[in-house]
Amino acid sequence: MTRRLIVEADGGSRGNPGPAGYGALVRDAETGRVLAERAASVGRATNNVAEYGGLVAGLQAVLDLDPTAEVEVRMDSKLVVEQMSGRWQIKHPDMRQLAMQAQKIARQLAQVRYTWVPRAQNGAADALANSAMDGKPVHRDPAVEAVVLEDDVQPTAEPAPVVTTVTHLLRHGQTEHTPERRFSGRNELPLSLTGRAEAEAAAVRAAGLGVEVVIASPLLRTRETAEIVAAALGLPVTFDRDLVELDFGDLEGLTSDEAQAKHPLAARRFMTDISVAAPGGESIADVATRVARARRRILSDHAGKTVLIVSHVTPIKLFLAAGLGVGDEVVHRVFLEAASLCTVTWSSDGRSSVRLVNDTGHLR
Repeated sequence: MTRRLIVEADGGSRGNPGPAGYGALVRDAETGRVLAERAASVGRATNNVAEYGGLVAGLQAVLDLDPTAEVEVRMDSKLVVEQMSGRWQIKHPDMRQLAMQAQKIARQLAQVRYTWVPRAQNGAADALANSAMDGKPVHRDPAVEAVVLEDDVQPTAEPAPVVTTVTHLLRHGQTEHTPERRFSGRNELPLSLTGRAEAEAAAVRAAGLGVEVVIASPLLRTRETAEIVAAALGLPVTFDRDLVELDFGDLEGLTSDEAQAKHPLAARRFMTDISVAAPGGESIADVATRVARARRRILSDHAGKTVLIVSHVTPIKLFLAAGLGVGDEVVHRVFLEAASLCTVTWSSDGRSSVRLVNDTGHLR
């Protein structure tokens, strides 16, 4: 009988790009027994490059163990899974080189297939990647590791109760840029008359949501929206700079057509690659780093509560990506109206659920 092995791989970067590392382990598919563990720092790199490093390490560990095995690679990177499955192109040169290395190893194995899994199901590889980023590299192949079946483990105490935190994500009301679809990043434009009416309608909607905490980006349009809603709820507003919109740099105030006419190459690269910054501004990957930091802080400080977060298009889309457990590239596939509402729930056991996207029923 052909042996079946499972590779679990992950990678991460603190800064994206920043200090990066990967982790990978190999399990026996039948018993769940861990046969190999690999983790290492890759210096300064992006999340995606580190994830590819984990893939290469995991495949190499399988090659060292048993080249005749059938292999299933499980990763929470939609990008890597789709690219290695041949459905998406690989444009980044560092990622292309690592992908070629992974393909070379895969060709020496009997069979390799790639499966996307939610982040909550990739915790062991994530822990190894974090150990590498902490400067604790692992190259450990415990081939005689004892098999511990879940049914054999008796809990020593009552399991901790699962705590669910609800985040309602409200985009600010309209400004003068909104109807013309202009890039609107770090400017301090106020709400238009329409925008104020939208914020007041959102306040009526929020009154029925059981909101206990209001947190907002400190930019003027989000501050005004949040203050209108919070006043109706009788709550204070806390401001978090990690929730501000992407800095569009030289594209600020331009429409998409104007941006491509004025900065044809830079605008096209920015609009198609999340790791490329707007000229003179930020990349989506940059925003993802600080939004993830804000999300962790909010879920820690307000566990079990219902939180209204008043922010902008890009940060809200990144919350949705995290809630869905998909890559940040999904920001290009979601549209959010001004003053629209989204909802994501987060459980302390690692599960999340997107309940609502781009709801504008309160504006009609």
